[in-house]
Amino acid sequence: MAARAQRLRGRAEYWPAFVDVLTNLLLVFIFLLSVFALVQYLLSREISGRDTVLQRLNAQIAELTELLALEKAGKSELSDNLASLTASLAAAESERDRLQGMLDSQSSASQSAGSQLATLTSELDAEKQVSARALSQVELLNQQIAALRRQIAAIETALEAAELKDRESQTQIADLGRRLNVALAQRVQELSRYRSDFFGRLRQILGDRPDIRIVGDRFVFQSEVLFATGSDEISPEGVTELGKLGDAVKQLVGEIPPEIPWVLQVNGHTDKRPITGTSGRFRSNWDLSAARAISVVRFLEAQGIPPQNLAAAGFGEFQPLETGDADEALAKNRRIELKLTER
Repeated sequence: MAARAQRLRGRAEYWPAFVDVLTNLLLVFIFLLSVFALVQYLLSREISGRDTVLQRLNAQIAELTELLALEKAGKSELSDNLASLTASLAAAESERDRLQGMLDSQSSASQSAGSQLATLTSELDAEKQVSARALSQVELLNQQIAALRRQIAAIETALEAAELKDRESQTQIADLGRRLNVALAQRVQELSRYRSDFFGRLRQILGDRPDIRIVGDRFVFQSEVLFATGSDEISPEGVTELGKLGDAVKQLVGEIPPEIPWVLQVNGHTDKRPITGTSGRFRSNWDLSAARAISVVRFLEAQGIPPQNLAAAGFGEFQPLETGDADEALAKNRRIELKLTER
């Protein structure tokens, strides 16, 4: 009986100690849970704040990208800055994912929460520095965009002034063109009047001969009046007729005002029959027609006509006045033409 009472007393002495131990363990467990909850709360706040900063950065970068799309100058530098910001954002997002993974693993590593919290704090400070640099770069880019806009406005103003000046110049050019056309028309009319007087005077001087006539705006000599067949030497009769022509041209030189540029063009023509003769000087009717025109020009120059107002051309048989093989038609095609025209 005494032994049983002693055993009961021994059991009663162990129970309070056991309860104290369990209470202490429970308090330690509650403390650890409190520390873990506090760490979770702090980390959540830090990550939420960083997400807000990243969202603000994303919004600013979107606005910057839209502004950069409107600018055409300074693309390379702006693109480099945007690429740097994008890389920073990518690094920040990667770091956020890494931190999120670390948070997921905190449930099984509560004892190392203090050291990890310090590491996360330092890394978050680094991210804040990166964000600050990004904000400064955004501000710099905004300043550059503002400067570019001012330059574009200045360029547009200069372009508007240039366009206005160009329109004024076009108006002046059009007015000068109209005035020039009027002046040219007046000169053509004056030259036409002098040509009519010249041809009328030649008609009076040379008489009403059938082998000397006016065709359109040309005074036409039959070749037989001035040259022998197949020759470019002026005949005695031709010297007489050309002498009268030279007198008329010299009177014309004194009457036409010096501001009217004119030229007396001498054109040689032949018929279509092949050239014949024993001299062999001319290989074709073309050579003969040109040589005759040059002979007339040289004669007029010798008579005192200014050479700058004379021109010679040979057309051979390629511009006939009459068609057919009749002698009359062929005779009309053999001719020397004088044409008073503007130089």
